[in-house]
Amino acid sequence: MTHLRPSVRAGRRRGRPGRTAAVLSAIAVAGTAVLGLGAPAFAAGNTLTVNVGTTVRPVTHVAAGGLYGVDTGDTPPLSQLYPLHVNTFTQPPPGTQQLGNGATHPCCDGLQVADKITAAGGQQYLRLPDIFSTFPYNWVSWSDWESKIRTMITARVNATNTTNIAGYEIWNEPDANWGESTKNDPNAGTYLNAWTRTYRDIRVIDTETPIIGPGASAYNHDFMVGFMTNAKNTNTLPSVAVWHELGDFSYQDVQAHVTDFRSIEDSLGLPHIPISINEYASPGQVDQPSIGVHYMAAFERAGIHDAERAYWYEAGTMDGLLYDNLPTASYWAYEWYGDQSGNVVQTVPQSYLDGVASYDASRKQVNVVFGGDSGSNTVKVNGLAGLGNQVSVQLSSTNTTGRTTNQAAPNLVSTTTYSVVNGSISVPVSNMDAVAAYQLLITPTTGVPTHQQTYEAENATVVNAARLSSTTASNGGYVGRIDGSGDARTDSFVDFLVNVPTARSYTMTVKYANATGANATQGLAYNGGGFSTVSYPPTTSGWGNPTGSVDVTVQLKAGYNVIRLAKGSPNFGGGTGYAELDSIRLQ
Repeated sequence: MTHLRPSVRAGRRRGRPGRTAAVLSAIAVAGTAVLGLGAPAFAAGNTLTVNVGTTVRPVTHVAAGGLYGVDTGDTPPLSQLYPLHVNTFTQPPPGTQQLGNGATHPCCDGLQVADKITAAGGQQYLRLPDIFSTFPYNWVSWSDWESKIRTMITARVNATNTTNIAGYEIWNEPDANWGESTKNDPNAGTYLNAWTRTYRDIRVIDTETPIIGPGASAYNHDFMVGFMTNAKNTNTLPSVAVWHELGDFSYQDVQAHVTDFRSIEDSLGLPHIPISINEYASPGQVDQPSIGVHYMAAFERAGIHDAERAYWYEAGTMDGLLYDNLPTASYWAYEWYGDQSGNVVQTVPQSYLDGVASYDASRKQVNVVFGGDSGSNTVKVNGLAGLGNQVSVQLSSTNTTGRTTNQAAPNLVSTTTYSVVNGSISVPVSNMDAVAAYQLLITPTTGVPTHQQTYEAENATVVNAARLSSTTASNGGYVGRIDGSGDARTDSFVDFLVNVPTARSYTMTVKYANATGANATQGLAYNGGGFSTVSYPPTTSGWGNPTGSVDVTVQLKAGYNVIRLAKGSPNFGGGTGYAELDSIRLQ
């Protein structure tokens, strides 16, 4: 877990001690960057290029997660989580005793917050060593640790209505604190032996839930080679690779670290596994909207599966996106990012001007979130021919007021009509602040849907199933392998977070494929209600070709609703046969 010594950054709230000298030195040096906070104000005159026709990946809001980001009750309220389209959290385990950042009582037990995270559309990892009360962890002995493991894992297995535990993190920052935590126990052994032994202890009780690691404080080639080699040799490979990116400019290193890790997998003859950056950004950076944008862009380009904002200050605040349960300036950068749908498209940065962009053909919308430089700069957007000869461009900005000052709404800078020339427009953005974030929302001048009607399955929360590609699927993607039922740890389902303008009955059209030759069924539930059954007649076009459609009626409330289509889910007897999901449309 990331915690800050007073010596690292004067005037900051004291956190848990114990970072290694190397990590502290790196953070301290990075903290001397221009502006003192890691958002450099370089010369103006740069251009961010957006290529709408070049798809990077489906929108999944990779960076929209947090460490200790959610607590129980209204900390934070669901109304603030919904617009973020949260992805994955790292939360402490059941029975946590951890007192982080000056807290007077433990918080955020993963099983206690599970229903809220599920309602918001998210998943979570359980950080097992946060059962201890201090950091570095107050290790006692192997018998004590293994007793704790049995208690924690049994609690999860017994939580038969909890579906969102995406993995167990065996240890946090072992490269920095394993020896420091275990220095009073001569029998503790090496971390690699501890990984192997703990992995096997977990599998005695729970053979299903993924195990993730190593959770390193920083990416290091030699450490990762040793870890993955040991994991291969002992048959204890992680399901997700995990490390932290905590320096002020760590976003610049993400791609290189991913490339290096993939080369390690290749050298060991291992398949590529998902990568989680389960702590990112340095202490001062939670104050800076543009830094969040840099990480969003880096994670999307590098193919990261999920990423969690670091926990430097108060728990339950989405790591500084909220203050007193209300948005800060940085919240709006993540809200714009949360509103992206369809596909992430290519962005080409220049200097420190960077961003993440999406294109949703059904909404006729290009959404560009950007920032990082000062003065007058330009955003050039190519590939707009499909939006017509003219487009409306709305430019908005955040404030730069930090994590303890609320911003009620983003600033609307301008709304301008642009002529599309050879498929492109160039939008000048004057008087940029390097710390602020900005949004360009580009739509046709006519014929724009009043609200989102089509929701792609690959953009939704996908649990124990797979996002797949197909040229015949809408937007190029669909969800398949929705096969698991009968156990909350392996149930397969897709949760769509939808936002409708009025409370009424809606006709929901489900696009699907079913190549079994017989009817297949899935369960349908929304907003935590009871299940009904959706029947999918067989399609003749084969798997990966979602040519079928069925209509069902759903009664939705105004605002956000969660719609689940499930092969298996708690309180549902299980579907029959198999069906792949392409999208839903609400009319």
